[in-house]
Amino acid sequence: MKAVVLLSGGLDSATVLAIACSEGYECYGLSVDYGQRHRAELAAAAHVAQALGAREHRVVKLDLAGFGGSALTDRNIAVPVDGVKDGIPVTYVPARNTVLLALALAWAETLSAQHIFFGANAVDYSGYPDCRPEYMRAFEALANVATRAAVEGVRLTLHTPIIDLRKADIIRRGAALGVDYALTVSCYQADDAGRACGVCDACRLRRAGFEAAGLADPTKYRNS
Repeated sequence: MKAVVLLSGGLDSATVLAIACSEGYECYGLSVDYGQRHRAELAAAAHVAQALGAREHRVVKLDLAGFGGSALTDRNIAVPVDGVKDGIPVTYVPARNTVLLALALAWAETLSAQHIFFGANAVDYSGYPDCRPEYMRAFEALANVATRAAVEGVRLTLHTPIIDLRKADIIRRGAALGVDYALTVSCYQADDAGRACGVCDACRLRRAGFEAAGLADPTKYRNS
C-alpha cells in the first residue's frame, strides 16, 4: 500500500511517518517550502525521511509568504514567546493545511496511492482551526468527490493517528518505533543550524512533552 506522508521535519510528523512505516505502508514523504521563517525544518525532514526509510522524499516550493498574515511567513510579525495562550495565535498560517493536504492529494493521485498521513494534533497544540478532527473529516470528504480516482470508485483515506494524543504520548509512541527526535526541528524561529529558541509555543509544548514522557529532550537550543 502506498501512502503520502506530510513531513514538516517536526516531532509530530516524524512520529506519523514512523507509524505509517510500521503499519506496512510504502511511504512517500512530502515537505513544502512555503516561505516559512523556520526553513531549517526542511533539512530536518530530509534527514527524518532517510532515517525512517521513506521510499521517496520531495520538497514542493510555493510562496505563502506572498500573502503573509502569519508570524511564520511575515518577519514583521513577531513570534510569541510569552507562553501558550487561549485563542488562535499569530503563528497560524491562513489556509496552510488546506494547501498542504491538496498537494498531498495531488501526489497521491499520481502515485495511485489511497492513503495520506498527516500529523495534525488537537490536544497539545496552538489552537489552529485546521488541526481539528472535524476539519480532517471534511477534507477527506472533499478528496473523495474531487479526484478522478474517487469518481472511479477508489476512495482515499486521510489518516491522523496522533490527533487525539497528548504530546508525551506522541513522544513515547515515536520512541518505541525508533524515531530519533534529535533529527527533528519544531521551533517556529529555529536558526539555520536548526537550533531552537526554547521560548516559542512549539518549543514550550515540545519540552513539556519530553518532561511528561520522562525522556531526555534531545533538542538543540541556542542558549544551552
